[in-house]
Amino acid sequence: MTTAAAVDSVSAEDVDQPLPPDRFSDRELSWLAFNQRVLELAEDPTVPPLERAKFLAIFASNLDEFYMVRVAGLKRRIAAGIAVRAASGYTPREVMKHVGERTRSLMAGHAQAFKDLVPVLRENGIEIVRWRDLDSDERKSMSTMFSDRIFAVLTPLAVDPAHPFPYISGLSLNLAVVVRNPTTGAEHFARVKVPPTLPRFVPLEDERFVPLEDVIAAHLDSLFPGMDVLQHHTFRVTRNEDVEVEEDEAENLLKALERELTRRRFGPPVRLEVEESIDPHVLDLLVEELDIHRAEVVMLPGPLDLTGLFRLAALDREELLYPPFVPMTSIELSEVETSDAPAVLEVMRQRDVLLHHPYDSFNTSVQAFLEEAAEDPNVLAIKQTLYRTSGDSPIVHALVNAAEEGKQVLVLVEIKARFDEQANISWARKLEQAGCHVVYGVVGLKTHSKLSMVVRQDEDGLLRRYTHIGTGNYHPKTARMYEDLGLLTSNSDVGEDVSKLFNVLTGYSLNTDYERLLVAPHSVRNGLIERIDKEIKNHREGKPAGVRFKVNSIVDEATIDALYRASCAGVKVDVLVRGICAIKVGVEGLSENIRVRSILGRFLEHSRIYWFAAGGTPEAWIGSADLMHRNLDRRVEALVRITGEEHIGSLTELIELGFDDTISSWHLQQDGEWKRVDKDANGSPLTDLQARLIQRKRAARRTALG
Repeated sequence: MTTAAAVDSVSAEDVDQPLPPDRFSDRELSWLAFNQRVLELAEDPTVPPLERAKFLAIFASNLDEFYMVRVAGLKRRIAAGIAVRAASGYTPREVMKHVGERTRSLMAGHAQAFKDLVPVLRENGIEIVRWRDLDSDERKSMSTMFSDRIFAVLTPLAVDPAHPFPYISGLSLNLAVVVRNPTTGAEHFARVKVPPTLPRFVPLEDERFVPLEDVIAAHLDSLFPGMDVLQHHTFRVTRNEDVEVEEDEAENLLKALERELTRRRFGPPVRLEVEESIDPHVLDLLVEELDIHRAEVVMLPGPLDLTGLFRLAALDREELLYPPFVPMTSIELSEVETSDAPAVLEVMRQRDVLLHHPYDSFNTSVQAFLEEAAEDPNVLAIKQTLYRTSGDSPIVHALVNAAEEGKQVLVLVEIKARFDEQANISWARKLEQAGCHVVYGVVGLKTHSKLSMVVRQDEDGLLRRYTHIGTGNYHPKTARMYEDLGLLTSNSDVGEDVSKLFNVLTGYSLNTDYERLLVAPHSVRNGLIERIDKEIKNHREGKPAGVRFKVNSIVDEATIDALYRASCAGVKVDVLVRGICAIKVGVEGLSENIRVRSILGRFLEHSRIYWFAAGGTPEAWIGSADLMHRNLDRRVEALVRITGEEHIGSLTELIELGFDDTISSWHLQQDGEWKRVDKDANGSPLTDLQARLIQRKRAARRTALG
């Protein structure tokens, strides 16, 4: 048995039927459609102004990563001559063509959305101005700041026979400067890097801000004394920054990854952003020296690099943000909200606790669970996976404290977590120095599962395992912004399963047999497909049948084909997806019974739920796995079956709310486009799902207080 709670088999003739070859949407284009939805939030006049600025920054950051990883991967495949068609039917070259067209349109829309937001911010007393808009006093103030804080950190780099074209680091903002020697009349090119250590938007008085590159550009004569500054232009390069480590050949994974991180900075360019006003000759020079194709040049109105809007969105202007919300202690842990942390282990001995972050506080649940365990003299051991965590992590501090108290502490640190590699290497070393046993997982697989286990000698003399299995990282900061689920339990079956899984991760165990877990890469795909097929059987036998998934992304063809088969058999399928979706809906004879919706908002929808009607006794699973090849084949992922009737009901209701016609969402259309439905037939605004959940949480707390 390779799946938990095996289901009855369904014969191949019951479920297999020919499926059309063009049944999948393209992964890359679907991701761009997701970022389009982010942009629509930035364009939405009903969204508070500083939140719109934040969505503009999120869009820009998302697109940067898309180029660094996905576009870079397409370029590698094209350069290698790989013409294998993706599941969507496109070759890499065809995908690149579509991506180029779509990203140009999106970046133009992004620039326009920023332009439209500027006057809205101005109406609320926040101004983003250019150098030409400053009065004489402001210019004097900026000149003083330039002399005191900026000049010393600038390094102008000349380009001439004695000075080769400088290396331009990925995502850095730069000024291309043309100067002339007044004595010889010769013109020269130089590059000035805009320091990333200084504010992207420099504050003036009264919440007025000017782009840092404008301040530098106005003082270029100080950098090139005696020369005539003829022109300057802002540009930005995006490079391939994906990291690849051949683990089988790496004697020391930590050192191998550190070397690869150094190489990352020198990846080939995949995009060149320039301002529309750039001189054609300067652009020619950049294209030639950076060895980039013209098709990879994007011309935009300034300012470039709007990720800097993150800091602007952090201004202390509550009236321009979403209404404040402070996560509350889960009522399942403490019916009364107090300043004292609840006794988490004691509650777990009595019952399972289903957490829903950020509505339920991470600090007074998961963090308190580990901190309490670290201090409890009856706790003998703690085992923990860490994929991403915060810079000053109380989780890491709790593990260090536990080790210092003499407890056995095992920490699996996934040092290959993309773009967090360096931070995770630092945490791994800190944990090792504190006496924790630190391991790096299974060769060839990323450990993405979210697991924590505490072993305690209880007062009744029994040795119990207390476990937490979640959908999100052990990251207290993002737990306030990410929507996630988690189970706290002392159930012996779950504890036994998690023990087995840790043995797989740290030793030579080949176990794939679990009672209440589905574990990738062995059993998540097969386990879910078996259950989808069982829903087909239930439907044909007249029993209640249905499939409801809530995921970040769904790309895996085998799983989607199972959903198509279910739809063809008459089973209703609902998929709530935040990001990438390769499903096509409403296709005759294929997916008439499939609905797909997407919800975005102030919190990043991050939880994964897999729900099945199961003949009238619903079955629900939560965990770390999305339905993507990397999750199902190249990662260690864990799903846990939720058994409490009330908890299953809560998960059922959560997905049903996402499909409620009174809730604002995006609906996937038959043509593959996403339609935002945020008003009812009378033009009245629909309800925001996250706002409704906040209201419910507050109402439940008021009811608990009497």
